[in-house]
Amino acid sequence: MQLLNHLHAIAHQHQEVLNSRVEEFSLGSCRLSFNQTSAIMGVINLSADSWYRESVVLRPEKAIDRAMILAAQGAQIIDVGAESTLPHADLIEVEKQWQRLEPVIRTGSEKGLALSVETYHPAMAQRALEAGAQCINLTGQAEASAIYRACAAHDAAVIICYVQGANVRSVKDLSFDQDPIEVMLPWFEQRIQEATSMGVQKICIDPGLGFYYQNLKDSRKRIGYQMETFLNTFRLRKLGWPVCHALPHAFEFFGEEVRTAESFFAVLALLGKTDLLRTHEVPKVRAILETLSSLPLD
Repeated sequence: MQLLNHLHAIAHQHQEVLNSRVEEFSLGSCRLSFNQTSAIMGVINLSADSWYRESVVLRPEKAIDRAMILAAQGAQIIDVGAESTLPHADLIEVEKQWQRLEPVIRTGSEKGLALSVETYHPAMAQRALEAGAQCINLTGQAEASAIYRACAAHDAAVIICYVQGANVRSVKDLSFDQDPIEVMLPWFEQRIQEATSMGVQKICIDPGLGFYYQNLKDSRKRIGYQMETFLNTFRLRKLGWPVCHALPHAFEFFGEEVRTAESFFAVLALLGKTDLLRTHEVPKVRAILETLSSLPLD
């Protein structure tokens, strides 16, 4: 195991961007001081198709209870979605999604929660922001301009996910043979320029590692690609904006212990200076974040 040597080589090769700083901002009363500490985003799925059963809540009142629990456990942001990103899950009409989302967003915002809504539909983003959501987790680029304008109008944040294709439900094949950061840098630079030109002032970028699960059957190669991206995250921070990672899973290796996978990937993500950790396992990831913060690094 040559991990320490590998980390040293990465840091040495890219030392000019190792200490890049990023923009910080607030979502309501929640201040996100990314240059001091990473933040945690908890997940609530309002779709029965979502595979992570512990995050699935189908009744609005139970979703609110769950959101309050996640906040108490240490999540600064709660990400809510009403359609699974799994390739074979049912496509849910916007109206039906909104029926599930609206009571959760309105009540959650009234309770002071910083809510993010995962969507690629402009109509959904507009409604969510009007109802009190403060962030759009953008999982598609086909109609991104309309969503950027909506976020700007509501002083909301946008998480720009790396999606090759119209949206997360129609991703194209991804090459795993190139340096992932060199591929992502120009892609994100273009989207950031578009978003800021439309007035968006709060941005996170997300390499979207979980979206390409179905595009590579060689699990060892796919997971190696994910780990390499985590360790090189600091290179994306040179764009000036915080980096969000949705922590993935490795069923092939973790098996029945798959719920511990996010904890493992959280360590790698934090080693690479990830700013925002999107996780279904908030208490575990919070414990890792607090434990690593006690390491004397001076």
